[in-house]
Amino acid sequence: MSDMEMNRKILAYLKRIQAMAKTGLTYTENPYDIERYEEMRDSTNELLAELSNASPEQIAFHFDHLDNDYPTPKVDVRGVVIKDGKILMIQEKTDQKWAMPGGWCDIGFSASENIVKEVFEEAGLRVKPVRVLAVWDKAKHDHPEELRYVYKMNFLSEIIGGELKVGHEALDGGFFSLDDLPPLSLDRNTEAQIKRLYELAMTDGFDWD
Repeated sequence: MSDMEMNRKILAYLKRIQAMAKTGLTYTENPYDIERYEEMRDSTNELLAELSNASPEQIAFHFDHLDNDYPTPKVDVRGVVIKDGKILMIQEKTDQKWAMPGGWCDIGFSASENIVKEVFEEAGLRVKPVRVLAVWDKAKHDHPEELRYVYKMNFLSEIIGGELKVGHEALDGGFFSLDDLPPLSLDRNTEAQIKRLYELAMTDGFDWD
């Protein structure tokens, strides 16, 4: 087993322990159990910081403030927008790499409504989600490791209006053929995923993994 694979397994294990600690702190009222869960949380914070290139303070802030409830996966939605055999990609400001338009699901919007909102905000295009192509567990795909546990939903989306004009959160945008993809934001999508989604879009397929 390579060092990268070992770190992946250790990080996944520590995130699971962290989730157990948060669950215990959410429901227990026993002061002795609270003390033990807090110790478990703090110890895993330190180890997670070592493995994820984040500071212990960032780790603690994420688990203690940003996700201060029963821990559940976050949902990332991506619009698969195809025109003339090419797929819509947006250049992200955060890493200057490219991804299908989308992002975290906002509260108060359904997953498909989030797609409509994200594609318009990022690309200036009005779309109608046609069907779900895939729902993926991010941890089972070749993405960089991260603290959160994420499900990724991918919607085939039909253009119904607007024109390609990137929003303030993006640097550029365009349609690309599968054999000429730009440098990808691997935290958001991989080449294998994009090719699989295109294949599913051309059929009546659905992928759950």
